[in-house]
Amino acid sequence: MADVFAKWRNGLAKTSKTAFGRLATFLGATEITQETWDDLETLLVQADVGIETTTEILDSLRRLVQSQGLTRSDELSEALRAELRARLDPAPAFHWKDKPAVIMVVGVNGSGKTTTIAKLGQRFQAEGKTLLFGAADTFRAAAVDQLQVWGDRLKVDVVSGAPESDPGAVAFNTVQSGAARGVDFVIIDTAGRLHTRFNLMEELKKVQRVVGKALPGAPHAVWLVLDATTGQNALQQAKAFKEAVGVTGVILSKLDSSARGGMTFAIQRELGLPILFAGLGEKPEDLIPFDPDAFAQGILGQ
Repeated sequence: MADVFAKWRNGLAKTSKTAFGRLATFLGATEITQETWDDLETLLVQADVGIETTTEILDSLRRLVQSQGLTRSDELSEALRAELRARLDPAPAFHWKDKPAVIMVVGVNGSGKTTTIAKLGQRFQAEGKTLLFGAADTFRAAAVDQLQVWGDRLKVDVVSGAPESDPGAVAFNTVQSGAARGVDFVIIDTAGRLHTRFNLMEELKKVQRVVGKALPGAPHAVWLVLDATTGQNALQQAKAFKEAVGVTGVILSKLDSSARGGMTFAIQRELGLPILFAGLGEKPEDLIPFDPDAFAQGILGQ
């Protein structure tokens, strides 16, 4: 358990130092004043916690100060950690009833989708599961090649099509092939979509519909990969993808490279989507299940 907390603390070091590093300077053994609240508000907003979430946190802390008679600002530190933790849900336990379980992975260009798929594949393999990848990002030859490289490394077959072929057809063939082979998981890589481009999002909906025709009930999960370095912009992406294809969970990539880890709170508050995994480094084993306790402590550098 200590190793897990250490990984989170190290992975969140940038957010902790850049955004929350000033906590110690104004949460010392001094009286709680209006300046204390102003500083805390600025800190949370700069950490990309979001205006609405920040307001709710401050209101809750003010009520706590009044009800418990707190007078010193250093007493706010533990109260803040508890308040942040209370706003995070643990990653849900997966109970895959279908075989194959079809996971559609979506996100904008550059979010780290394909690398995340590879890391997921390695995680599932470590659990003794069999896999098939679908390279439905047919408009970027480099994306197909990248997934094929990972497939070769993991010894996972990759279903692909000709360059610029119909991504729906690739997804359909992947699901049918996965069912015929009896694999445990089919993971489909989709083309990076700008969430502001209507026609591209409509095409993504088509891929989702086609997957359902290949196997009734599929996809069984739609996971959105968000680049944590984009901060509040990631929230707008999540809203658009959730509306378009019914995203069921979020994977935060590049969390170790971000000073904007606070956007995690806004995602859970405004979208009600679970954070499933977080990328805390480059290695496959650095994609780990989301841990609210470790996150709340790590973001505060504890």
